[in-house]
Amino acid sequence: MSFIRCECVWKIYNEAKPYEVRALEDVSLNIEKDSFVIFTGPSGSGKTTLISIIGCIDRQTRGRVYIDGKDLTDLSDIALSSLRQKRTGFVFQNFNLIQGLPAWENVSMPLIPMGIKENNRKHTAIHLLKRVGLSERHEHSPEEMSGGEQQRVAIARALVNNPDIIILDEPTSNIDVDAVGLLIDILSDLKREGKTILMASHDENMLKNADIIHELKRGRLVK
Repeated sequence: MSFIRCECVWKIYNEAKPYEVRALEDVSLNIEKDSFVIFTGPSGSGKTTLISIIGCIDRQTRGRVYIDGKDLTDLSDIALSSLRQKRTGFVFQNFNLIQGLPAWENVSMPLIPMGIKENNRKHTAIHLLKRVGLSERHEHSPEEMSGGEQQRVAIARALVNNPDIIILDEPTSNIDVDAVGLLIDILSDLKREGKTILMASHDENMLKNADIIHELKRGRLVK
């Protein structure tokens, strides 16, 4: 059984209205555990929409999505949020870090709703920042960091709940070539540890390192 499965997934905004938008149309795919999968295609092709649905940030209009055999389709919002919190880590295109907060606090934010004490949150965050090469920058805030360093903080935050799935949305659009190389190294390590990595990207360096590449055009899976 595939680790992630999408069956005839559609995402339609303003359905049956004159300004209806079909972001996804009849997308079916299977993703194996421990794989590095990239979704590519032009802007507006549905890449971000698809990974957001798989990551439990959004819901499909039609079709079904399964993770590890569990059907997400009919889960309540609370159940879907709980699943997202436990199993998925996100790295957003613009990092979504909180300005003015030190790196360790940004990393540890997902632990606050879990009731974990500050000392334990800080210890976990510093450990993860060390892993991404930022142990000496844990008290620095995002505005004091380069784009590549901010991205690594975002990666550390994505790992703080020890998720099975890491989702990255256009992660190389705001960083330089050296930072791209470091990102590839980090993702390779995560894959070896058994993480399943899903990425929306058209970066050639990333595409070379993917196990599987799925191409979308106008909301449809064409490859």
